[in-house]
Amino acid sequence: MYKIVNDFPNEFFNVAEGPIVSLYQPTHRHSPESKQDPIRFKNLIKEIEKPLSLICQKKEKQSILDLLTQISNDTKFWIYNNDAIAVFYARGEAIIYRLNRPTKELAVVSNNFHIKPLISNFQSADSYHVLGLNREGFTLFEGNIYGINEVTLDDDIPNNIKEVLGDEFTSSYISARYGGAKGQGYYHGYGEKSKLISSDTERFFRFIDKVVWDNFSKKSKLPLILVALPEYHSIFRRISDNPYLLEEGIKTNYDILTIDTLKEKMWELIEPIYDKRADDLIEGFENARAKSLGSDDLASVARAAVSNQVHTALIESDRVIPGKIDLGTGNIEWGELGHPEYGDLLNDIALIVMQNGGNVVMLPKDKMPTGSGIAATYRF
Repeated sequence: MYKIVNDFPNEFFNVAEGPIVSLYQPTHRHSPESKQDPIRFKNLIKEIEKPLSLICQKKEKQSILDLLTQISNDTKFWIYNNDAIAVFYARGEAIIYRLNRPTKELAVVSNNFHIKPLISNFQSADSYHVLGLNREGFTLFEGNIYGINEVTLDDDIPNNIKEVLGDEFTSSYISARYGGAKGQGYYHGYGEKSKLISSDTERFFRFIDKVVWDNFSKKSKLPLILVALPEYHSIFRRISDNPYLLEEGIKTNYDILTIDTLKEKMWELIEPIYDKRADDLIEGFENARAKSLGSDDLASVARAAVSNQVHTALIESDRVIPGKIDLGTGNIEWGELGHPEYGDLLNDIALIVMQNGGNVVMLPKDKMPTGSGIAATYRF
């Protein structure tokens, strides 16, 4: 059994027993490149056969391989791809993420989920939403440093004013509404008609604001950038209750922008915000460490994580430190990467911190404030 999921973290990651399989693979959106994706996935499955043999009985190993092979053989699954997939197996089930950023090919068998690439994909430190709107319709996009893509709305969410307002859509039947009993219309001035249209627009924008908040911003907490004509900026900002709506936006008709142009304009606005956020996190760590409320010592942070004392962990995204953590004591046992009994200590700390409700932020090496691969701020 396997299913595609979108929420992160997912309750599936609360499993605390192996064997656990984590697979990452870049994929392609278009043919003919996409035809190679299921073949590459089958090659990934082959990579986990040997490590599974070290910790599984033959029957259990074969059931895991059979489930993953079902995914590789599911032709419908491979029709619509984004830039990568992440597949996780545990206890006879698998979940799959379609990712909007490239990822390195990776196959890991361990007692823990390998989630560092997934955190990088979902963390708000380099993702954002873009809302393009006019008085007829709207489109929501999600972007990051790698690209920007349109967000697919649920089928029951209309995205145009006529469907949203239905019979209350004043503008579409102003003349009929003001007609006399014998078809003789009552004349009304431009100002009156303009007020009715403005009322339609405001009601439509309130609907959009609620949809974006309830279905996206409330959970993701991503910055929201508005792209619209100046007159729509003023209306939407006046009625919006979304705290993640940025003060700055793009004042133009979003329909005229290509995806590449939209990405460039968005990153000009977003990059300074993310740089400041990273600087604030680093400053917070330095202040905490000076008061003995933070550490970059891996062994100390591991014990603090197990004791639920880590508030925020800054982790070097591409660093791997082989070993495992005793979940009872927090003590570290060093090992060899590739053996299923050992994993990546930085990954395991990230997983523990997240399961305890702490914050995890992945940073590139040149942004890290320490050379150990980790910088943790404690709760107390």
